[in-house]
Amino acid sequence: MPRIKKLFQLKYFSALFEIIRKTSRKLPYLRLKFSQGIPAPTQFKFFKNSSFTDEVSNQTLVFHLEGALLKAYSLFPYFMLVAFEAGGLFRALILLLLYPLVWLLGHELGLKVMVFVSFVGIKKEKFRAGTAILPKFFLEDVGVVGFDMVMKYKTKVAVTSMPRIMVECFLGDYLGIQVVIGKELKEFHGYFLGLMEENMDPATMLAFRPTPLNTLSMFIWLPFGFLLHITRIMVFISLPFKVSGPLLAFSGMINTVSNSNVESSGEGKKRGMLYVCNHRTLLDPIYLTIVMMKSVSAVTYSVSRFSEVISPIKTVRLTRERKTDEETMKKMLSKGDLVVCPEGTTCREPYLLRFSPLFAEITDDIVPVAIKLQVSLFYGSTASGQKCLDSAFHLTNPNPTCLIMILNKLPGWQTHNAGGKSKFEVANYVQRQIATALGFECTNLTRKDKYAILAGNDGIV
Repeated sequence: MPRIKKLFQLKYFSALFEIIRKTSRKLPYLRLKFSQGIPAPTQFKFFKNSSFTDEVSNQTLVFHLEGALLKAYSLFPYFMLVAFEAGGLFRALILLLLYPLVWLLGHELGLKVMVFVSFVGIKKEKFRAGTAILPKFFLEDVGVVGFDMVMKYKTKVAVTSMPRIMVECFLGDYLGIQVVIGKELKEFHGYFLGLMEENMDPATMLAFRPTPLNTLSMFIWLPFGFLLHITRIMVFISLPFKVSGPLLAFSGMINTVSNSNVESSGEGKKRGMLYVCNHRTLLDPIYLTIVMMKSVSAVTYSVSRFSEVISPIKTVRLTRERKTDEETMKKMLSKGDLVVCPEGTTCREPYLLRFSPLFAEITDDIVPVAIKLQVSLFYGSTASGQKCLDSAFHLTNPNPTCLIMILNKLPGWQTHNAGGKSKFEVANYVQRQIATALGFECTNLTRKDKYAILAGNDGIV
């Protein structure tokens, strides 16, 4: 898959595979017994020139995921991701408090404790951490040499001590592993019991790697973060933007603007300007309002009623019915400036989802806006969690940083009505302009594609 290959070209991969290489000298290969006709394992070696013969590519490679491919020494961060994303803060706190016990019990017993705390009571059909959260963190732990070596083999078998449900998506979709050998989780009426079968023949809100120390720091910060979140909301709601901007900056929210050239609607025109943004959080239109120092309206898709109530700017919900939404946007533009996020949903990674072309038909007064966001603790977006908590998690970050790049207004020849371009050409052009400004990649993935992968639904709240 092209998009998968691109992922491996990102900065997530490191060349720090030397430690694993040295360890592998003591364990040159794995000897396993198979009862289901799997070919005998090939010796797992690291060659100095990182190359293999043609004969090797036709053999079967059997390797241990944790011992040979991942650079991480501890499995705790992976289980903390499961506990936090699937079970919530309370479950994550319990796992953190039990970490000393996990460390003292050793690998086998400690692993059982982490599995029990992370999975017990979780509904199987709603478990999405294995497909939506963990693959990114696994990718960050894969060395370049190890990845290249695995990809040389035609048939690959991965062995892991983690529950198979945690790793099979990553290994199958990203590394092309045909067989994953790991323990299955026991379940009762669709709920995990937190216990593993003994026979083995296997969209996070967290923006950081949840090591024990990092997780402890998060829980220490949470009470202060909650108060900071309430304070920021009150500033947003009760004060004018010229006053709230400096106060929010004092609280740690760093908002900067690049190429600030706020366009007017044009001579003699009563219609507002349409600002087209990429979508990082629910607060994107508010960030734009703050740096522009003037109020704009925003159209929304699937947001909670709570977010609409506390919004300091006017928001109108779209229906995803083309004609109805078109009339709604035209009516709002007749009253002033409007912000729209044609991706239709937030995207955390350095990619842009496909832009809906509806905005191109509404007006020719289009200004692309590129938004780059950095957070240290929590992402302000979720695919399967409670939407009403998205802004709360974002505002709990100690120093969320947002860069707003207001690009040049679309030239007349590049518009739909005056320039004769198709609505798709205009949408793709705006997508490319924003992607270039951010250094992101454009994709053809839609909102439905995102939610199907991460949450198993169509993304409608």
